[in-house]
Amino acid sequence: MFDNLQDKMDRVFKTLRGEATLNEWHIDNALKEIRVALLEADVHFKTVKEFTNRVREKANGEDVLTAFSPAQQVTKIVRDELQQLLGGNEVGLALVGSPAVVMMVGLQGSGKTTTSGKLALQLKSRGRRPLLVPCDVYRPAAIDQLRIVANNVKVPFFEIGDNRDPIDIARKALAEAKTLLYDTVILDTAGRLHIDDELMQELKTIRDDARPSEILFVADAMTGQDAVKSAKEFDDRLGVTGIVLTKLDGDARGGAALSIKSVVNRPIKFVGVGEKYADLDVFYPDRMAQRILGMGDVLSLIEKVEAEVDKKEAARLAERVAKDKFTLEDLRSQLQQVKKMGPLSQLVSMIPGAGKINEEDIDEKAIHRMQAILDSMTRKEREFPQLINGSRKKRIAKGSGTSVQEINRLLKQYLQMKKMMRTFSKGFGARKFGKMMKGLPPEFMQ
Repeated sequence: MFDNLQDKMDRVFKTLRGEATLNEWHIDNALKEIRVALLEADVHFKTVKEFTNRVREKANGEDVLTAFSPAQQVTKIVRDELQQLLGGNEVGLALVGSPAVVMMVGLQGSGKTTTSGKLALQLKSRGRRPLLVPCDVYRPAAIDQLRIVANNVKVPFFEIGDNRDPIDIARKALAEAKTLLYDTVILDTAGRLHIDDELMQELKTIRDDARPSEILFVADAMTGQDAVKSAKEFDDRLGVTGIVLTKLDGDARGGAALSIKSVVNRPIKFVGVGEKYADLDVFYPDRMAQRILGMGDVLSLIEKVEAEVDKKEAARLAERVAKDKFTLEDLRSQLQQVKKMGPLSQLVSMIPGAGKINEEDIDEKAIHRMQAILDSMTRKEREFPQLINGSRKKRIAKGSGTSVQEINRLLKQYLQMKKMMRTFSKGFGARKFGKMMKGLPPEFMQ
């Protein structure tokens, strides 16, 4: 979503890096470019004005103009101000009460039902016992959709029978939660416009009865400033406690994410970054600011690896590598681990400096092709690759829908990986590592 903004910001800082010293003229020109970049990203014009004024005030300070590396100083100021624009610091859920109640509100089509399931899954992974409650009785199949979501994330679902009164449903769900000792109740309310007084009054009644510790406005980041305006109206009428931005992995310009905190004055608490139920991330303003400026997001990458990688499998692989017993069966297992972590382009964007790699240069299908080739081999062939002769290669190619040349390429890459891992296990210096890496083929680059 922030690719275009990141490219433009990078060009601005490249210009500054070319200057030995900075003066007010340099800073004014840089801020002019930043202002245009933010406006083109659909950031609210008042937010852009306030942001550039704060950056100008700090960048024109004596400490910056006389600094050893003024360009780096300006980059730091922009990063810090972006972080403040996005909310400053991470704000977690306030789960208060027994049970704690979370109301999901927003416009139709913003992704409330799916997000309710994602949130339930995340709370379940933290050791909580959530209950999903369908309060959307107006949209056809909304109740069935939430039931399917609850089944997929393996979280209890409150059956409402023939009841079609959202207020009564919420009351009975709370009573059942107390009886069955669920510690969190997630109310999936119907989408509505803020100008619909009758439906807004319904939300107020549910709020007054259930006394939620969180009222989360679910906004579609693809709708830009419309999402910001709707969030403001809902906050004025209902009093939201936080924002959930969905579809942050989309190709919109990102203005909603950059504007919503300053306009609504409510923190972004979660962001949806994909279609899977696990693709709901806690929002960290500092990490997002770094990603926008192309500095990567190493902490999020580490957390994703820790969450998805099987520790026992990793330990088993380390032991096999140490004994020089790395096989195609091990490679197959590792590819499955990588696939669980999400798209390669998403992972690459978290690596500092790698965000400048064009998305079209990353072959997302390479892992799938390698997986298909390995799946078409017998277990014995994966354990003993030396058995794979010409006739076996033809059979594997036919079974995987690839070519003999691709089979040869995979076997060559496997041998190079095995050699690299053998070197790792023996230990070596940085110079030897750099020399070795230069000889490796770009595994997943076209």
